[in-house]
Amino acid sequence: MPISQEFAARLLPVLPAVVETYPTPFHIYDERGIVDTHRELVAAFDGAPYRQYFAVKALPNPTVLRTLLAEGSGLDCASPVELELAERLGARADDVVFTSNNTTVAEYESALKAGALITFDDRSLLDKVDRLPELVAFRVAPHGTAAGSALMGSATHSKFGVPLAELADAYRAAHRRGVRRFGIHGMICANELNLERAVRAAVEVVELGARIAAETGIELEYVNIGGGLGIPYRPTERPIDIRAYASAILAARRRAFTTHRPRIVTEIGRYLTGPHGVLVSQVVNRCRKGQDIVGLDASMSALMRPGYYGAYHHISLPYAAGRPETLVDVVGSLCENNDKFGVDRLLPAPAEGDIALIHDTGAHGHAMGFTYNGRLRPAELLLTAAGEVVEIRRAETFDDYLATARWTPTKIMESTR
Repeated sequence: MPISQEFAARLLPVLPAVVETYPTPFHIYDERGIVDTHRELVAAFDGAPYRQYFAVKALPNPTVLRTLLAEGSGLDCASPVELELAERLGARADDVVFTSNNTTVAEYESALKAGALITFDDRSLLDKVDRLPELVAFRVAPHGTAAGSALMGSATHSKFGVPLAELADAYRAAHRRGVRRFGIHGMICANELNLERAVRAAVEVVELGARIAAETGIELEYVNIGGGLGIPYRPTERPIDIRAYASAILAARRRAFTTHRPRIVTEIGRYLTGPHGVLVSQVVNRCRKGQDIVGLDASMSALMRPGYYGAYHHISLPYAAGRPETLVDVVGSLCENNDKFGVDRLLPAPAEGDIALIHDTGAHGHAMGFTYNGRLRPAELLLTAAGEVVEIRRAETFDDYLATARWTPTKIMESTR
């Protein structure tokens, strides 16, 4: 949906001057909005034992991650590169949750060395490793309400988590190997805006944790309900009621755990940063090819969600007010017909040189970028709480594009002839 009035009030007066001196396209994020949303999330849990770990995959920029760490957030990592990023930012031990999938032993060892809270995504990894962490958590496969999440795909064919019927045995196996501290993890949904569904899925994980603890005789230190909270991409959608969400989870914890009450952990990404970013582009072409086409200087290499799985992102021309509206397709310049940011969008009649905003790119925007066709990933800027605009990632260059290429091939094996 359109950026918040607060973000717009700070960004729109300065954006033309920024574009005059700084080349488009670029993503720009609102530091104040990100911080305020994190504080609202923490406050919603009302002082109960709770910690949020930001999903690094959503926006892996050091400046943004450092800001969240300073606010008390941890980091949710899913790869050795994300672990190293967290380490370089000063995140230590239980500042990091490592929740990965099809994990190699080497990757597991790097998480163990970092002292991260490790989530075992399948029983096979437990059987492969020689050393176990002091605290073990298993991720349960999608079931119940989570099994119906469209973006998470078919639960029957899910690649995530330990099947529900095998979960208790996995905890018993870890206990036999000497583990005495435990957590549980359940990825409950994806981009969910329905409060009832989100609550039901989270409560199912809390109740499952209590059931597994009773069945196996273990004590859970935490229940990790993952992320999955959605944001209102469409103007007609409304944000989820975060206080009602948190209140329902805490009530479920009180009901399910009558004596020892584990802390609640979340791995929320999109909800925190998604609404607080826009992709700033300019119109470079206007033509008709069966339909009116508006070509931007950004392509899906800068934001792949619309072209990849038809995701909706609001598009606006903030400085074109008063023009007659017209129906257009807003596209990039890749040699792929799905390189489209919007189809049949009603916009003020676009003209070459217009500044175009694609909204809600603060999560899974730049992070999902690629370099197909030599269309390189754009810069990332930050509108600081003090009102400054700073560069937090420069745009890629030709040298970056070929930085890993061998202009002269390097021999890795002698001829066997």
